Amino acid sequence: MDRDSSSSVSVSDESSEAGPAGERGGGCCSSPSTRSLVDTAGNLSRTVSDVSTSFSEQCSSVDHSGPFEPAAAMAKLIDRSPASAAASLRRLSMKPRADVLDRRSTDDEMELVKERFSKLLLGEDMSGGGKGVCTAVAISNAITNLYATVFGSCHKLEPLPAGKKAMWRREMDCLLSVCDYIVEFYPSTQTLPDGTKVEVMATRPRSDIYINLPALEKLDAMLIDILDSFQKAEFWYADAGTRSFGSVTSSSSTMSSSFRKSTHRNEDKWWLPVPCVPDTGLTEKACKDLQKKRDCANQIHKAAVAINSGVLSDMEVPESFMAVLPKSGRASVGDSVYRVMLGADKFSPDFLLDTLDISSEHDALAMADRVEAAMYVWRRKASGSHGKLPWSKVKELAAEDDDKNVTLAGRAESLLLCLKHRFPGLSQTTLDTSKIQFNKDVGQAILESYSRVLESLAFNLVSWIDDVLFADKSIRKLSDNLKS
Repeated sequence: MDRDSSSSVSVSDESSEAGPAGERGGGCCSSPSTRSLVDTAGNLSRTVSDVSTSFSEQCSSVDHSGPFEPAAAMAKLIDRSPASAAASLRRLSMKPRADVLDRRSTDDEMELVKERFSKLLLGEDMSGGGKGVCTAVAISNAITNLYATVFGSCHKLEPLPAGKKAMWRREMDCLLSVCDYIVEFYPSTQTLPDGTKVEVMATRPRSDIYINLPALEKLDAMLIDILDSFQKAEFWYADAGTRSFGSVTSSSSTMSSSFRKSTHRNEDKWWLPVPCVPDTGLTEKACKDLQKKRDCANQIHKAAVAINSGVLSDMEVPESFMAVLPKSGRASVGDSVYRVMLGADKFSPDFLLDTLDISSEHDALAMADRVEAAMYVWRRKASGSHGKLPWSKVKELAAEDDDKNVTLAGRAESLLLCLKHRFPGLSQTTLDTSKIQFNKDVGQAILESYSRVLESLAFNLVSWIDDVLFADKSIRKLSDNLKS
């Protein structure tokens, strides 16, 4: 097949890559017969009369009557048998198509990466007018939005879909790659070829990123592994509002529908799927396995909270927050709380919280905002005579004078921590929101947002496991009542 057949294939490939540009420009390596050959191979539904005039003049021996036979036309064109012409035709038609498909998948992924990083560079201002947010806030928003996209529709203990898992890992790798270039300088020595030692400034990863980022990546992998471990479970889910939970027997179906309300712990979130267990409840092994995974997810939640709190405490307090602080901490927390905080010899934040009327998350968040504002009022008063020293230094200097403001600030801090521990799902306070909004440190923005979304995922896992354990406890109790 020789040489003529192979040459026609290579010329056709070049012409198909050139596309319309070759027709408009009339390039030197594209003859009329070659273009007609490509058109004929690319569109097999044509008749010979539809092909260009130049091709008809050179192929006058082709029969123009009846439907077009591509193999016969190719045989007459290159003077080969119909079988050989069909092989040439397959080579002509399949190779460019496969190449286009491969190129399309690569281009689509590259375009996705370009789109993500373009939005980051533009600060989410697609007009290009420079009115977007800073890079730190843009990356923080990107991680938050990615978490909402991947995990926002997850409400069950089941493995994460492969597509979403790949998206999470691929795009998080892109966002976290910025940390590879956040370094700090440290003095070092370098030996020259002649043996002379000189002092230079070398680079290493910034300490907070070097410590916290590998830990967060490990927590991320552990949470995904916990979700993947629920491939074969003894429990299942029913959509909210259904009467039958899909049990095999009619008695179990009746029992499931009868205790539907008692097994749904989150009645305010009625749209969530309801966990269902067998009539006899979960096996002892399944219960122990669930409890073990719950404890693991709870420890991950505590670790993520600790990292997030540490990063937020290292962020600078925005001037906009300090400008709107009340004049006195007493006015912020109220007279009753102020008297307890000031008068007690041994302050107990738990006892104080027990005396307060905090019946909802909204009340807890409002109390946290007031306590946090009062804490910074007392800190500002205590550090007024010490310039811009950090609070740790001010606390050491003022503790010797038994400063009342230092004592109140310390007790307000312990009260705030106790309040957050008592309400682990508490939303961000006003100060935390302000720090994230006005932060310009990219490394801190990545660590804060990454730890925040992992904290949310771990909290959801604990909640979902508690729902299953609650359903198991309810069905066992109901079964015992029916037996008695």
